[in-house]
Amino acid sequence: MAEYSSLLSDLSENITNEDLEQLKSACKEDIPEDQSNNITSSKEWFSYLEKNDKLAQDNLSYLEHIFEISRRPDLLTRVIEYRTTVLKISEDDEIDTKLTRIPSAKKYKGNTHTHTHTHTHTHTNTQA
Repeated sequence: MAEYSSLLSDLSENITNEDLEQLKSACKEDIPEDQSNNITSSKEWFSYLEKNDKLAQDNLSYLEHIFEISRRPDLLTRVIEYRTTVLKISEDDEIDTKLTRIPSAKKYKGNTHTHTHTHTHTHTNTQA
């Protein structure tokens, strides 16, 4: 898909070596350190993510997550534009489930199961 290649090229042009280190650091749980050290360009990084099923032309949620936690709204915006214009997946479809579609976030949600959100203050005393 030409748009996808074009998106990755566009992103690559806007990722410096310093940025790349930050992005690799943001996904260190998913890239073993020895392999991470071998990634020296953003193209190699994208290629690694694709080989490991973290990135595909119709699956950019992991990339969005990494750009989000790396505080790169400029890159995130480009990915969201691609998703909404090329893939036709709008924010409305995505917004509530965005985190649950990201493998690393799902992993955390799956491990916690503490149900902290269910303990709202419902034990208010109703007696006067």
